[in-house]
Amino acid sequence: MPSIRFARAVHESPFHGGVRHALMRVFITGIAVFLAIAMVPGLEANSLTSGLAAVVVLTFLNVLLRPVLFLLTLPLIVFTLGLFLVVLNALLLGLTAFLVKGFTVSGFWASVGGALVISLVTTILNSWTVDRHPHLETMEEHRRPPKIINPD
Repeated sequence: MPSIRFARAVHESPFHGGVRHALMRVFITGIAVFLAIAMVPGLEANSLTSGLAAVVVLTFLNVLLRPVLFLLTLPLIVFTLGLFLVVLNALLLGLTAFLVKGFTVSGFWASVGGALVISLVTTILNSWTVDRHPHLETMEEHRRPPKIINPD
């Protein structure tokens, strides 16, 4: 029976994968943010540079701050069956709007809608591109047949 063996740890650091991996994540987040700006009323970027700055800031917040907030709010996430993750993503999007001049979020529900769009788009695009694990190895275990001691 084939088994799957992991050559590396299952949960690797967000900095693993090199520059290409990091740039792909930023590019995917950029697609998601600009799609959210186009779809969700209440999300606005005054210029292309403010939109790109929002992408970079949101990417850094997701890499650095989101794991800490996830651990701090883990009881709420479990209690709400994961729905609090949407609120957590909305808060990070609101913090991005606070930090980036020219990127505005006009309320909590616009932030929730933008967070939903960004989460869905990044999940889909990351599953197609970045999250493929080439280091998974499938190996056949060769077992010897059992040795029969007393055939009678």
